Amino acid sequence: MALLNQSPGEYYQQNSNHNNNTALTTYGNYQFIPLGPSVSGGNNIIDNFHATYVGEGKILENVSFGDIIFHANRALAELSFDTLKSCKSQEIEIPATLKMPLPQDYVNYVKLTRVDSSGIEHIIYPTRDTSAPFPILQSDDGDYEIEAVATLDSGSSTVVLDTEYKEIMVGDSVVGQSIPNNTFVASTSNSGGITTITLETPGPPPALTPVAVTPVAGWSGASTGSQETIRIYPRGGSVRRQTESTHIVENLSWNSTDKKITATSANDISDIKVGMKVSNEYFPRNTRVVSVNNTVIVVSREATTAVTSGGEITFRSLTTTSDTWSNYKSATPSENKNDDYEDDNYWPNLGQRYGLDPERAHVNGSYFIDCDSGMIHFSSNLSGETIILKYISDSLGRDNEKIVHKFAEEAIYKWIIYGCLSARIGIPEYVMRRFKKEKFAETRKAKLRLSNIKLEEITQVFRGKSKQIKH
Repeated sequence: MALLNQSPGEYYQQNSNHNNNTALTTYGNYQFIPLGPSVSGGNNIIDNFHATYVGEGKILENVSFGDIIFHANRALAELSFDTLKSCKSQEIEIPATLKMPLPQDYVNYVKLTRVDSSGIEHIIYPTRDTSAPFPILQSDDGDYEIEAVATLDSGSSTVVLDTEYKEIMVGDSVVGQSIPNNTFVASTSNSGGITTITLETPGPPPALTPVAVTPVAGWSGASTGSQETIRIYPRGGSVRRQTESTHIVENLSWNSTDKKITATSANDISDIKVGMKVSNEYFPRNTRVVSVNNTVIVVSREATTAVTSGGEITFRSLTTTSDTWSNYKSATPSENKNDDYEDDNYWPNLGQRYGLDPERAHVNGSYFIDCDSGMIHFSSNLSGETIILKYISDSLGRDNEKIVHKFAEEAIYKWIIYGCLSARIGIPEYVMRRFKKEKFAETRKAKLRLSNIKLEEITQVFRGKSKQIKH
């Protein structure tokens, strides 16, 4: 039975309406074969393998269909890394933040390039001299916690601190000589440069039971109460990160029936960004900002109690910023990518640039990848530039990506056979060696085929290099 199910006229008419990013529905789809059964049915790797290699008297007599699917997916992933043409690309304009998130199906990068006004790509090389480390928020004496002088009133759960502490969040742990164990911050308020917190001990969820603080007699303190130094940590004992920004906004209102917070003016919330954490006793922990529009902030969770006016919320960015990254992105590189090539900056012939490191002998900027945050960080001279990221995926992210070039069809069959046999007991070693060699040979053959070397093209390239080519 023929493999084509449409006439040439139907093929050209149908595919003219398709997006070129949709696999197996575009021009040239005949060169690929699906890994598994597609919506339209038809020829595919898994069904072909099961019909040809599984059954009585065949190499795999009773292997399960699930094993075939697993090893077929593993074979596609492994071949995608260095054999199949699985390189993807994304083009973006570098924002003022000088950051780019890694793609959803990113596995590793091939290269990053900057595009000039003529559409020519210039490769950008990574810098190995900087990074974006974990920034720890420290007190003035270098400790990894917030240390504050607190005024304690006997029988009251309200504690007045000596100055304003924007970093204190609802839910933080509080430790002090007169503070009971497992005490946390129930609420915060800020007025006149002073932070006041209310303490709590966990009760039956979701209720919280305030704790009354009874200072030990004999302290010398203000007449309004006794003073002692308390320490405040993030809940769970983690280390507090130094974030990009923290904002305290007053005169807010909200209700408990929707997820909206209303400000009196748009200027009051101009610094609030999507993704910031919301800290208030009436909002569940880990509430985030979803959107900001004029005077309305939409958050991810509803408040437990409505506040009609005068509400105060602390908004804290979850994006960390280290001094290392801040200094790197604020520095102005000395390169000038608009050089007219009329001087010796690029074409010195007298050896003035002897010993130059080729890794840095370019004017295209630099970058590094922060694996913890999943962000690519760029140097400041790339702000506003068009960048192309070319990267490798495993071809398993979406169903329409699970395709195999016909040059590698036999290779993936041998990968599946070897995978299924290696997971079984009692298989003779000579059989395993045979299929291991066949898998290696077919993979090598597929790689040579997919390298797509054409004699006329490579001959023309070598002619430009003053090579004598006979053909």
